[in-house]
Amino acid sequence: MADVVLDKVVKKFGEAEVVAGIDLTVRDLEFCILVGPSGCGKTTTLRMIAGLEEVTSGDIRIAGQSVTWTPPRDRDIAMVFQSYALYPHMTVRKNLSFALELHKVARAEIDRRIAEVAQIIGLTPLLDRKPRQLSGGQRQRVAVGAALVRQAGVLLFDEPLSNLDAKLRVHMRTELKRLHQAVKSTMVYVTHDQIEAMTMGDRIVIMNGGRIVQVGTAMEVYDHPTSRFVAGFIGTPPMNFFEGEIGNGSLALQGGVQLPFLREGAKPGRKITFGIRPEHIYLRTRENTGRVPATIEVVEPLGHRTILTARCAAGVLQLEAEAMPGLKPGDAADLFFDLPRAHLFDQATECVL
Repeated sequence: MADVVLDKVVKKFGEAEVVAGIDLTVRDLEFCILVGPSGCGKTTTLRMIAGLEEVTSGDIRIAGQSVTWTPPRDRDIAMVFQSYALYPHMTVRKNLSFALELHKVARAEIDRRIAEVAQIIGLTPLLDRKPRQLSGGQRQRVAVGAALVRQAGVLLFDEPLSNLDAKLRVHMRTELKRLHQAVKSTMVYVTHDQIEAMTMGDRIVIMNGGRIVQVGTAMEVYDHPTSRFVAGFIGTPPMNFFEGEIGNGSLALQGGVQLPFLREGAKPGRKITFGIRPEHIYLRTRENTGRVPATIEVVEPLGHRTILTARCAAGVLQLEAEAMPGLKPGDAADLFFDLPRAHLFDQATECVL
């Protein structure tokens, strides 16, 4: 078992509290993603798990044993850094074997592990090359391989794809997900890219301001955000928001927009933020929709679909429609909001109603 438990973990730099007493259990063999905006505390959390940052208070346990004050080398972890951290004068084979040689692992065992890992992540033809002879994606695979050969119970990834171009990032996301299925390790992965989080993780841990604000699968946090922050952070294009007030069987949005809206427990007069995702706004009427007149301002064709930016009386919004070749800026359009798929947030607390 290599579960990772954080129990009321706090990290302060001087008076600044960057991790504010978080509780988290990463299950054995789980691929867990820490995601959030810059400065939210996710990388600091990862570094505390690794032992590269001291914990101010709280406890960290790996496989049931407290490692809060255990040196990094004794924590049964391996870490992949953003910068690859390869020795430029060594071959790929030597980069993979170096840590094992330091730990006095037998030569035959080192060769066995390297052959196994190289086969899993496609490094076999590259073992005698040096890092300068490799592409960015190949270097990243070597960095991952150097972590894998250690056969640690927990693998930590600190934004490992951020230095790659967009196309290679997509490829490496698939490679890492496939890798998790092939190796028997718990993985904790830090990223600021919510697309990486949505596509790769078994569970997503969303952080903001040093706190965990929601934990769940990709579809749980996407379909059922617990706060306006989560709703706006997860999803591309992001959710549209409009300020408004609950009426009797309706919503009164800014600009005089009225929507038929019934929700149990919603008290008339309550100030709310109305949220709806771009794919839940249509150009044709459907059941349980509310009609909003608008003007198209920007058309972004993406092949099979089109992202439209439009302006209505309540404000500017984005919607995701099927490809519509004839649509152009300046066109008037009736937009239809899928009201059962919309979200209401309290304006004061920003929590979901």
